[in-house]
Amino acid sequence: MNFPKGFFANGVHCGIKKNGNKDISVFYSKKPCIAAGKYTKNIFKAAPVIVSRKNIKNKIHAIIVNSGCANACTGRKGIVDAEHTCDIIEKEFNVKSKNVLVASTGVIGQYLPMDKISKGIKKLSHSLTFSLSNSPISAAQGIMTTDTTVKVQSSEFRVPAKGEARKGRQGSKVTIWGCAKGSGMIEPTLGGATMLSFILTDAVITKQALNKALTLAVDESFNCLTVDSDTSTNDTVFLLANTEAKNKTIDTGRDFKIFSDNLTNICVELTKMLAKDGEGATKLITINVKGARNKSDAKKVGKVVANSPLVKTAIFGNDANWGRIVAAVGRSGIGIKPDKLKVSFDNICVFKNSKPTKFPEKEAKKIISEKEVPININLNMGKETAKVYTCDFTGKYIDINASYRT
Repeated sequence: MNFPKGFFANGVHCGIKKNGNKDISVFYSKKPCIAAGKYTKNIFKAAPVIVSRKNIKNKIHAIIVNSGCANACTGRKGIVDAEHTCDIIEKEFNVKSKNVLVASTGVIGQYLPMDKISKGIKKLSHSLTFSLSNSPISAAQGIMTTDTTVKVQSSEFRVPAKGEARKGRQGSKVTIWGCAKGSGMIEPTLGGATMLSFILTDAVITKQALNKALTLAVDESFNCLTVDSDTSTNDTVFLLANTEAKNKTIDTGRDFKIFSDNLTNICVELTKMLAKDGEGATKLITINVKGARNKSDAKKVGKVVANSPLVKTAIFGNDANWGRIVAAVGRSGIGIKPDKLKVSFDNICVFKNSKPTKFPEKEAKKIISEKEVPININLNMGKETAKVYTCDFTGKYIDINASYRT
């Protein structure tokens, strides 16, 4: 998988996780990066979120991430520990602590084991210093908690090089690479187990354009994701750009659209991976809503259906129980007109004109027995659309979360 020029990434085990899995990762650029971020809207923001929101105003050299301990609801000590983590990066990577972003994921209410954090950062620094390993996959593994698979995605495209016209030239190759983690406690409202995503690009782009592109991408992806309707204290997305592609500066116009579309596609694919790997999940469910008065209404309907335990368990049981979907739409609070609503499993219409259709039950069952299940909802009240991504609910979800802390 393609990785942007000038970045180093790796993950190692420092001792937070008892099972020996990787539990600390770094994403580093020797050249300073402009950065954009989106964070949880949970009132109880974790210490690393608070520290990173302050530091992101500066140029950024590194993101340091630990898994196994969220450093959330830890008071003043949590802030001090997050800041001290940045200080250790300053010492080991020869960058200023104010130029470091920090993130954590894991159990809420536990303090960071700073001796282990320090040990892990030294390991990461050693691998960079002696060029032993540039391993983006290891970095993606180091941020995992209850995830069962690594989630990475990348894209390459060309835009004009600095000083060249668009026509007749090959242009500069720009790479965007992203990773994400999360299986439970996931309904990120970006604005336990946590939704984290770290995206790197070698593009030359203005900070305003970078922020705009991330906002557009998140609105179409991570903010359209729900596993269990719980918004974590730690949800974070970071996007870093280090200018190593040496392209003509992206700001507005066609080049911005190319960059923005590629970034959005990466985030959507990562979102699907997150939904598919929801705790205990066996299926990816995509709620396609159209015919809404506005985008907000479309997304609200999709989220209510996606968060319904009755809908999610019906899909797990291969039960074409359309009544649960209609009931969820009806309590969305957006003023549905029942006689206009149409509900389908893929191309099989099961509800229309305020009543069920005579649909082939076996064919509907076959559709929802697949690993990816499309539910189509047409409100027939406007032109706006939205896609919401979720997964089914299984007994394994209960097993995982009943004993997550202990």
